Amino acid sequence: MAWTWRFETADGSPAAPAVEPEEFTTQGDAESWIGEYWKDLLEGGTERVRLADDSGAEVYAMSLREALDA
Repeated sequence: MAWTWRFETADGSPAAPAVEPEEFTTQGDAESWIGEYWKDLLEGGTERVRLADDSGAEVYAMSLREALDA
């Protein structure tokens, strides 16, 4: 199974990520990657991310801004 991140601006429109993601073979790898690069993504204009599986189904979404405020 492949896992991919989708990137959005604050208004929900697509964002070009400041760090190019890869396609991940596990959900854990995808989550580790976002854990490493979320600050760079936020500084580059990405406010929200959505994780999708290889069928394109959204697994979950989260705000990078809220992670910064936590």
